[in-house]
Amino acid sequence: MSASGSTPRRGRTKATAEDAWLTAVAHAAAAAAGAPVELLGEYLAILADAAVSGRRPQKRELEAVRELGRRAAEHGVGAGQAVDLYLSAAWRLWRELPLVVRTRDRDRVHAAAEAVLRVVDEAVEALVDGHQAARRQMIRHEESLRREVIDDLLRGDADVSRMVERVEPFGLDLGREHQVVLAAPGEGSGELNRAAVRLERVIVEQFGDRDVLVASKDGRLVVLIPAEPFEARPRAGDKDVATLIQAELRRLAKGVRWRVAVGRAYPGAYGIARSYEEAREAFTLAERLHLDTDTVHARDLLVYRVLVRDRAAMVDLVRATLDQLSEARGGVEPLLQTLQTYFATGEVATETARRLHLSVRTVTYRLAKVKALTGHDPADPAQRFALHAAVLGARLLNWPEDELPASG
Repeated sequence: MSASGSTPRRGRTKATAEDAWLTAVAHAAAAAAGAPVELLGEYLAILADAAVSGRRPQKRELEAVRELGRRAAEHGVGAGQAVDLYLSAAWRLWRELPLVVRTRDRDRVHAAAEAVLRVVDEAVEALVDGHQAARRQMIRHEESLRREVIDDLLRGDADVSRMVERVEPFGLDLGREHQVVLAAPGEGSGELNRAAVRLERVIVEQFGDRDVLVASKDGRLVVLIPAEPFEARPRAGDKDVATLIQAELRRLAKGVRWRVAVGRAYPGAYGIARSYEEAREAFTLAERLHLDTDTVHARDLLVYRVLVRDRAAMVDLVRATLDQLSEARGGVEPLLQTLQTYFATGEVATETARRLHLSVRTVTYRLAKVKALTGHDPADPAQRFALHAAVLGARLLNWPEDELPASG
């Protein structure tokens, strides 16, 4: 029988009694390594032939070992465990070699040992090569499946029952509430893949390896987490998830400014897609509104979503309130920027000047210019609301960079 105890050795028409010791060696090595004995294949028979005749393994024999390495990876046997199996089998075989090899003839022992070691070297190399090739293929396949699952989750796949089955291997329970957090660097996206690996370790440490996914999509990191209170976790301290993510990203790439957007938590498969859309919209609103903050929460931007939904009314408001600013000598943008900062600071001219790196005199001059051109006084509470809403509408419409659409 062969070393595995199931197939005859190549080159023999039937099993012989002397093969029994190879079978015993194979089972002892497999038990010691905790690996299936079938992974040895014809390896011990090749070693025994090398010890007796000095024969080098043939190409087809090494290819068979390479295939056993692939099979080991597919069955969850680690590369180290597989190598341990082969090395354990080799020294056990050497110890049990027939007396014809264990002779006092020094040259003969030397030749047998060299032949055996050469086979071990070539076989282990083939075994590891096959194992690594299979692992790479499995990782690529898993990453492909993972990306497809994430895309379908964020899109809101209509086949919910099928979606439940697909996400189960990734540890997701769609009956729970989840929320989506997005993160993107201010400049470029070269750090995304590295950041995804680093961030996944941190998120798993805080949340465990279930109901968590971290991936990159459309130039942003996507973090899917369960919605239970983050503050309740023993290692979270007084941080929320956005603060944790910001801290890790800054540590990863010093000097790179990241923006993080947090969607609200919802239950079910559609809830994940909804949270993702909210986080995306929060990103867009933060960019359009030139918000000077690294973290935005969808819940804090609901008022802006109200403005966005009635686009026609927003266009009319901007045109009626701010169109006259086009007559200013320096253009619209300096006045819009001054107004937005002025409202953001609670109508404090000195703080507005500090944030814009201007003199207070310049700020007051610009505010007076706005009043003269539009007829709306930024300091008048009765007129301030309409002016503030118009400024926000202009940012959301990307005006004046983009022309206002024609009135319906």
